[in-house]
This record gives sequence, structure tokens and C-alpha cells, in this order.
Amino acid sequence: MPDALVIGAGPNGLVAANLLADAGWSVEVLEAQDEPGGGVRSDRGVHPDYVTDVFSAFYPLAVASPVLSRLALHEEGLRWSHAPSVLAHPLTDGRCAVLERDRTATARGLEGFAPGDALAWDHLCEVWDQLGDDILGALFTPFPPVWASARLAARVRAAGGLRMARMMLLPVRRLVEEEFHGEGGRLLLAGNALHADLAPEAAGSGGFGWLMTMLGQMYGFPTPVGGAGALTAALVHRLQRRGGVVRCGERVVEVTVRSGRAVAVRTAAGETVPVNRAVLADVSVPALYGELVAPQHLPPRLLDDLRRFQWDWATFKVDWALSGPVPWAAGEAAAGAGTVHLADGMDELTRFSAQLAVREVPDRPFLLFGQMTTADASRSPAGTESAWAYTHVPHRIRGDAGGDGLTGSWDPREQEAFADRVEAQVERFAPGFRSLVRARRILAPPTLQAMDANLYQGALNGGTAAMHQQLVFRPVPGMGRPETPVEGLYLASAGAHPGGGVHGAPGANAARAALRSSRPLRRALARAQTALAGRGFRTSTSPSANAPDAPDPAGAPDSAASGPDDPPRTD
Repeated sequence: MPDALVIGAGPNGLVAANLLADAGWSVEVLEAQDEPGGGVRSDRGVHPDYVTDVFSAFYPLAVASPVLSRLALHEEGLRWSHAPSVLAHPLTDGRCAVLERDRTATARGLEGFAPGDALAWDHLCEVWDQLGDDILGALFTPFPPVWASARLAARVRAAGGLRMARMMLLPVRRLVEEEFHGEGGRLLLAGNALHADLAPEAAGSGGFGWLMTMLGQMYGFPTPVGGAGALTAALVHRLQRRGGVVRCGERVVEVTVRSGRAVAVRTAAGETVPVNRAVLADVSVPALYGELVAPQHLPPRLLDDLRRFQWDWATFKVDWALSGPVPWAAGEAAAGAGTVHLADGMDELTRFSAQLAVREVPDRPFLLFGQMTTADASRSPAGTESAWAYTHVPHRIRGDAGGDGLTGSWDPREQEAFADRVEAQVERFAPGFRSLVRARRILAPPTLQAMDANLYQGALNGGTAAMHQQLVFRPVPGMGRPETPVEGLYLASAGAHPGGGVHGAPGANAARAALRSSRPLRRALARAQTALAGRGFRTSTSPSANAPDAPDPAGAPDSAASGPDDPPRTD
């Protein structure tokens, strides 16, 4: 009987399993798919000579994450590769905003859009210099991040207090209009905000766009050499060397609960797998509380709150094998970037978001475009490009702004029609692109969900990144920590704080909670809380929820106990 069972071999599940194994626990990971990785996988399914990242591709948060850093995955063979430039946002008139790892080079390029914008960029970078480390510490420490938040509050006061807090809460459109005269800087921040489901007019999108942009400048948008699957392979190999077991093709259909405690799981094949100490679920929030755990084991208020859970936008992705480099009208400025954002200005970004809000399929979809061979030469033969683009669509479609009559059935006709629309958008910025396509693969929302059940209709972040479902509100009010109302059961997916992106924090937080709760006193307190919750009382989800974080049981210091990844998906 293993000490811990982990449901799901995505990055969070594998991080959790590794940390538990490091602490001396025996661990089994049960994965529904035939291979591990969740949203971190690669294959040769588009063309045998081309490596394609199936889901996520670029990982600034993985490189920034103290959790992944501590795992020393380079010892398992993981290597990172960078494109010459981090990110580009071309316009149809040939101008192009470029994010470089050298802040001086980025500022120089933005000055070409409008005099004074280099100074504006320097100002935003100086704010990051003051606050960046503490923002990451507060964001990726288990909730509530008492000490990290105290440090951040002190830094914010020193950096301008209320004015600084206001900046973080602004919609990105308002923030960039206040900071920049030209369109270049505006597009860099607004495009990065749309890596999550944050429209340019959404509260907090300014802070998120600034965070992602600063991470890109500091760490780049790196990709694993040889494909995203190399990151998963390193996590699996590390776990196996410590005695952990990964069983693929084993879909869990139930968490068995007795006397308020998780004691086993049951698989689709009918096998009951008992567990000694803990079950960690790297699954979506609706799957855990709506399917795996029977409702009689959950407080009525949680079930009621679950009705209000909001997914992030659905996703549509196209992969290509290209016979040559993308012929960008902006030239080398766009050709040298690993990630390219495609929308012809701020108003087109707002228009795209507005169409999603009214449940229309966008006619000119905003695209995140990946040039993978530019970022990692091993991905395809010399002189070619392995490329992809993804965009968002509504979960429930009421109309098609593009006139093709798309309904959201995503049958073969609808998939081909929208893939053609995606290619037409690329063609606006790179005339002749279509002539380079040797092969393409379409991943519509139902396809993405079939390949990873956590990606409901391709929702990449485990739930909206909007402010009403973050921090103490993630995944639902009062459930900001990985502990659940069932003793010995922990939420370890992107549905938990701090949310989406490949950084391992939700898995690390869950592992840390399980290690702490294995102590006898904490087990008794957890049983008392479960009994109260079952009677309808709102209780803290952790015996230590209102206390400062103690040192990590595995030996990690508090400030980095569960470190900070694209969002998708430049994670």
C-alpha cells in the first residue's frame, strides 16, 4: 500500500510526487492517458521530421520557479533553449514591437514607436526590480502567504504605496495608455495579458500583463531542447529513481471516503487501490468535487459554490510543418522571436475579447504563434520551421462573426473552416505563409479535452484568471489552500492557488500540506474541521491557515516553498 496516490501525471502531479518521494514516502501516480505529461507533451504527429509541442511550449515560469529549480532537473538531462528574441508583435504596416532579454534593446525599439517610451519602459523595469522577487514569493507561496505578503507590502509602500497598488489593479488598456505614447509598449503588455483570459478592459489585466512581460524579459520564453516532453521525461525519471511508480492508462473514477477520510481510489478497470496517508488530485476542480468525490462527503456550501465556478476560455490550436521560415512582413524583427502575437493593434485585441464576451466566434482571432525551430533548432530539418498557433473561442457559441456559420459542434467542416480562418490571420502579417505548409494538424476544443481531461474544451488555466477567482477565491471562496473537506485529500492542479502555468506550485503546495497533515495533532484537527464542515459550518481549510508558514518539511525555506510557468500557452 503506497503512502500517497497522485491522480494525474501532469506537471503538478509529478512535482507533488517527487516532493513526497524526497520526504521518504512511497508514491504511485495514476494517469488516465497512455503517456504522462498532461499539458506538457510533444510528438511527431504533424510530420515525422518535425517535433511539435502538443499543448504548452514556452516556459518562463518554469525557469523562474523555485520548486522546479530545487528539483535539479538538469541532472535528469533537461536543457533549455531560447530564440534570439523573446516575443514580437508585428503590425500590418510593417512595424513590430519586440521584447528582448536585454531591457536596453527593448527600450530602444519602443522609442521608435514614440519619443519618451524608452523612459516609460525603464520605469516599468525599475518597478520590477523593486517588487519582482516579492511578488513571485507572495504569489507562489501557499495561501495565505503571510511573511511574503508582509515583505511585499513593505516594498510597495517604499515604491509608492497606493499608486503602486493602483497600477497592479488597472485594466491593461488603461495602464498602457497612462504609460506609453506609442503602440509598441502597449501591445507588449496587452498581448501578454491575453495569455490568460483577461480582456484589455478587465480589472487586474494590467498587473498580469506587466508580470508576464517582465518575466519574459528577465527569464526569456525558453523551451526544452527536443520538445516539451523532455520536461515531463525529466520529472518522471527523477521520480522513478526515488522509487516512485507512474501507471499510465489508469483512469481514476472515484475517491473512496470512509469516516471522512480518503482511503483508496477506484479505477475505470474496477481496481481499488488503497492508500496509507494521502490522495493528491491533479485534476480539474469540477472533476474532483463533481465526479470523484461523492456529494455526501462534501459540505453543501461547497457544492453550491461549485455551480459558480468559471472556466477560462476554450482553445483552438493549429500545428504546422513548414517548408521554410515564416515570411513576416516585419522582417527579422518578427522572424527572430520564439513567440509572435498577431493582432493589428489594441482595438483589434479589444474587438476579439468583446466577440468572445458575447459568445461569438471571432472573425479575426488574436493568435499566439510559436516558431519552435527558431527557438530550438532540433525541432525540424535545417531551413524549415515547426510552428503552431492557438486562439480562444467561446465555450457556448451563439454566433459566428466570421460568416462561416460555426456553431461549436466542431465537426470536420467547422474545424477546417476555422483553421483556414487562423491561417488567413497569419497571412495578413506574413504574405505567402500558406504556400509553406507541408502538413497541418487541427486541435479543436473537444480534441484537446479528449487528450487531457483537465483541459475542459481546451481551457488552459484550470479556471478563469479573473480577480473574482484568485487568491482566497480560488477555486471557490474559502478554499484557497490545497486541503479539501475530506481528510487526506488534496487539490494539486491548476484549479488551486496560484493557478495556471507550468511552475509546479499547486503540486508543491499540496505535497507540503500532505506532509504537514501527516502529523498526529494535525490529523486530529483536520478530523474536527471535517466534522464541522459536514454540519454546514465554514471552517479554515488548514490547521495552519491563519498562522505564518512554517519551514517546508522537505527542507525548503518558507519564502520559496512552492515556487512560481506560460500561462500556456507560453507558460
